[in-house]
Amino acid sequence: MILGIKIEPKKDLIRLAVVVAAAFLMALNVKSFVRTGGLFPGGVSGLTLLIQRALLRHTGIEVPYSILNILLNVGPIYIGFRFIGKKFTLYSLIMIFLSSFLVDLLPAYILTYDTLLISIFGGIINGAATSMCLAVDATSGGTDFISIFMSLRRGLDSFNIILAFNACILVVAGLLFGWDKALYSIIFQFVSTQVIHLLFKTYQQQTLFVVTDRAPEICEEIHRVSHHGATIMQAEGSYENASRQVVYSVVSGAQTRKVIAAVRKVDPGAFINSIKTSEVRGNFYQNPKD
Repeated sequence: MILGIKIEPKKDLIRLAVVVAAAFLMALNVKSFVRTGGLFPGGVSGLTLLIQRALLRHTGIEVPYSILNILLNVGPIYIGFRFIGKKFTLYSLIMIFLSSFLVDLLPAYILTYDTLLISIFGGIINGAATSMCLAVDATSGGTDFISIFMSLRRGLDSFNIILAFNACILVVAGLLFGWDKALYSIIFQFVSTQVIHLLFKTYQQQTLFVVTDRAPEICEEIHRVSHHGATIMQAEGSYENASRQVVYSVVSGAQTRKVIAAVRKVDPGAFINSIKTSEVRGNFYQNPKD
């Protein structure tokens, strides 16, 4: 235990390795794709590039990416330490500092000058790097802290919150540097967001409706696997007019497959309907950050 942070050598070593790899990947993406295409990736990194380019154009002063990015992350880092988790924020700090300095230090490897290809493949790499961080309970900083905080407190899909902030960056970028770059940046951000949604589902929710004759046992399994409760509703089948029970529950998207597999073990004949949930209001359990 160091400064109130529990140390788990093997787990933390793997976690650190993933964060370092993600930092290299994100920095290379900024140098090789984002800057080559003149794009704005969104979030604090996008705001950093916007300020950096605006200062260079209007004052001739080139401020290092690392200084701007770290300064803009001070507020979100405080939110992380205060409300999300100390170890979570510590690994996010490693990601922020390492990726920031690598952007300044690494050489650019230009693979293509085609802006559309840069937007698509840069977005894929950005989404993959962000998902790597999130998978080991860390973030690339900035709006990720804020969106996770909102997800934990309000039960909202965290990545939708990022889009509103990104829209403001794109409007300013379009006014200052041309709308073509802003429009290509939309493609970059859309691809990145879709990759994150595909690879990381913890802050997404799924609603499950299970038609069964073994409702109490299924409720117990849902709670065992996901720590979420369930509601049992009485129903009647329209074909045979037979009495049925419907179990209703909302679980994390990352837990959905495990929950459904557990339900199948209890009742192989259960009818299961899984629906994507856009918003949850109320007491929705989230695993606490360390």
